[in-house]
Amino acid sequence: MPDKIYMDLLEVIRKYHPSEDFSMIQKAYQLAKTAHERQLRKSGEPYIIHPLAVAHLLAELELDKESIMAGILHDVVEDTEYTIEYITNEFSKEVALLVDGVTKLEKIPYSTDKEEIQAENYRKMFLAMSKDIRVILIKLADRLHNMRTLRYKSEEKQKKIAKETLDIYAPLAHRLGISKFKIELEDLSFRYLNPEAYYDLVEKIARKRDDRINFVDKIVVDIKGEIDRIGIKAEVDGRPKHFFSIYKKMVGQNKTIDQIYDLFAVRAVVESVKDCYGVLGVIHEMYKPIPGRFKDYIAMPKPNMYQSLHTTVIGPEGEPFEMQIRTYEMHRTAEYGIAAHWKYKEGKTTQSMEQSEEQKLNWLRQILEWQRDMSDNKEFLDVLKSDLDVFADQVYAFTPSGDVIDLPAGSTPIDFAYHIHSAVGNKMVGARVNGKIVTFDYKIKNGDRIEIITSQNSHGPSRDWLNIIKSSQAKSKINQWFRKEFKEGNIVRGKELIEKYSKAKGIPLSDIIKPEFTQAVKRKYGFKDWEAVCAAIGHGGLKEGQIVNRLYEEYKKKIKVANKNSEVVEEVFDINTSTAKQSKSGIVVKGVEDLAVRFSKCCNPVPGDEIIGFITRGRGVSIHRTDCSNIINLSELERHRLIEAEWQSLDEKESSRLYQVEIQIISSNRVGLLYDVSKVLTEERIPVKSLNARSNKGDKSIFNVTMDINGVNQLNKLTKKLRNIEGVEEIIRTNS
Repeated sequence: MPDKIYMDLLEVIRKYHPSEDFSMIQKAYQLAKTAHERQLRKSGEPYIIHPLAVAHLLAELELDKESIMAGILHDVVEDTEYTIEYITNEFSKEVALLVDGVTKLEKIPYSTDKEEIQAENYRKMFLAMSKDIRVILIKLADRLHNMRTLRYKSEEKQKKIAKETLDIYAPLAHRLGISKFKIELEDLSFRYLNPEAYYDLVEKIARKRDDRINFVDKIVVDIKGEIDRIGIKAEVDGRPKHFFSIYKKMVGQNKTIDQIYDLFAVRAVVESVKDCYGVLGVIHEMYKPIPGRFKDYIAMPKPNMYQSLHTTVIGPEGEPFEMQIRTYEMHRTAEYGIAAHWKYKEGKTTQSMEQSEEQKLNWLRQILEWQRDMSDNKEFLDVLKSDLDVFADQVYAFTPSGDVIDLPAGSTPIDFAYHIHSAVGNKMVGARVNGKIVTFDYKIKNGDRIEIITSQNSHGPSRDWLNIIKSSQAKSKINQWFRKEFKEGNIVRGKELIEKYSKAKGIPLSDIIKPEFTQAVKRKYGFKDWEAVCAAIGHGGLKEGQIVNRLYEEYKKKIKVANKNSEVVEEVFDINTSTAKQSKSGIVVKGVEDLAVRFSKCCNPVPGDEIIGFITRGRGVSIHRTDCSNIINLSELERHRLIEAEWQSLDEKESSRLYQVEIQIISSNRVGLLYDVSKVLTEERIPVKSLNARSNKGDKSIFNVTMDINGVNQLNKLTKKLRNIEGVEEIIRTNS
């Protein structure tokens, strides 16, 4: 079976590739076949079928032989004993670079933070893309075949992979203009993420299918006849819109399937741009156009260089339908995107094609800029997902010189300024829209002509801008400005705070600030270097006690402190020690069995918090958060009564326990704020014990909410939703 798939692959390549020498592709196939010989996929098929299927998808994009070889070999280094050096020696440095670009980082054994590893893998992938864009084409083909065979995975993995595909890979395919991949990735993700909505939509569309096909067929015949009559050569056909695009429209416009008429689109493909506008005239003569529904993506291409004329008209039976008109070259670009004019076709690549490719890569350069600016991996991942949001609409505005700038819907002149250049945004003091001065929070509309007013006397961006801007690019640039502007001072202040705290607690600073200990802290909090940790402490993002105590814990593990916890417990309680045992509280106290455990009121720890035990006199062990002020401020003498403790997974009945926490929400005051806060708490099914609201002299609303939750994950999810409420500026966990 694999040999037949391989022969089919060669047939596809021969249709577009001028060479007859496929010996290196044959060599790659033989190596992959040997390397994966004993491996099976979840479906039970030989593993080699997957890399062959990936190579087949790349051949459908008409990519070069090096890409095909890398597609066949893409899992060899990750899953077998073969190395990148071996690939380099046996094939070429070029093929090895492509294989390495799609190979995930080695699993990090001392980190359980999967999001951290995921973010690092994306960083690696984008860096490899900057060296060779074919890396992402291989990765997209790999992901598409994995999505096609996702039914063999567990439901949990199906949803996780589908979510990642919809968040990252489908938008990537869209950004690079590869609709051939984007459409299928979106529909497959939709199918696994929301199967009920997917199959309901499939069923409803199937009921209308025959009527719609007859309707579209009649229109196609009528349009083709009129176009032939005026002497324009054209291919006219009708196609159904894909399910996810219909679902997006239903969600975005709050419509039912019966209210969406353009389930099918009619497309005319012609030979020249002049013919495109000629066909448009025919269509508008035959059918009445709907005002505001004409889009000229030929004169103003989309950011991914998609070009076409779109118009929505009233059909012969009074039903609207969408008409798309494009040239053959535009159609190829729409289907294959950046792969449409691949470089190996030397001599065929025009200057305009190269400019088209360069423009598609502008967005990639922006991603790479974010990589350099952000030391925090999770921040990078959040910004990336926000920028790739598949539900986000776009608005198009003009510079004074007539260039088109596309931005997320709801963008402001600040977003526009930072899109032009960070220097423009940093020096911005005002803006004119269509010749009139507007406020900074003005929402840009399609077709606005925007002029940014700058001044060398500007002191830089305001923190208030972060509350009104929409684009990830602007947020990144503003945060970058503040980090750079105050970084040196923050680093110095952070180091001073660490030194002062260590001295007060009698902890030898020179012993704990060593790479072997600081590495654990950097990994835990997602920082790339120690100075970034110091800067975070300097501007208040982290507590110095939290970091020093963590370093000291790592230090004590290393030197194996002689003070054994079991001895301390025996001394205070006069009880026998044995192996750790799970208590009903869900807390494991190291080395102690059947010991009374209670949760401290001063910091109210919940599952997911880093915790530590404090041996009380006669009342067992009290459990605190490691960043609790009472623990941080313990005297050196009392620190001997600390004992290691950790959360342990409980069975379903026991894990239903709730824990009390208190948070403070600080927001600008407005009508409806209390309703919005209450709505989020209700939607998340949070039992609220008390809610106190007040306003201060600065016109800020302050809410103190006491509630029951089941752990840190639920608390983080809740605070994330609360932060999305209009006007909310800060959320603080107050019981600490």
